Amino acid sequence: MAVMPDTWIREMARNRGMIEPFTDRLERDGVISYGVSSYGYDARVADEFKIFTNVDSAVVDPKEFSDKSFVNRKTDVCVIPPNSFALARTVEYFRIPRDTLVICLGKSTYARCGIIVNVTPLEPEWEGHVTLEFSNTTPLPARIYANEGACQFIFLKGNPECETSYGDRKGKYMGQKGVTLPRL
Repeated sequence: MAVMPDTWIREMARNRGMIEPFTDRLERDGVISYGVSSYGYDARVADEFKIFTNVDSAVVDPKEFSDKSFVNRKTDVCVIPPNSFALARTVEYFRIPRDTLVICLGKSTYARCGIIVNVTPLEPEWEGHVTLEFSNTTPLPARIYANEGACQFIFLKGNPECETSYGDRKGKYMGQKGVTLPRL
């Protein structure tokens, strides 16, 4: 597997719609950086958040997930309570090529503040807004800034191409829009 460079990311975004909207350089003036970098793409977090709360004493169960565990906020700055988390989504919509696997890592700016970003790999031929989990590991409230960088996607080109893609399997998160909760 090869890690794909900025030239490939630009080509795939501009000519094949791999990332929309696409920022073809690293924007960082007064914001947490986003856009294409040497070997990745720093995606932005949208202004839609689902913040974990225990106000209704709900049980978190991935097989029978209840949205009563969250409060919804549309805001430019999301405050995550201490030792809690929030779900959000990328501004960008991704369309992953059949011969590509994408992994995601959190931005160091957030990591250095005790905020961890988690995303599962984007599989070949998956498409949609990426749901992001922000975990606040600190004993203090933490801020997440909408429309600024949240995480970096690294594109790995497979050789040979996979036999069965996410699209072939008709995966349950295919084409997701907005913040998507767990599905069984």
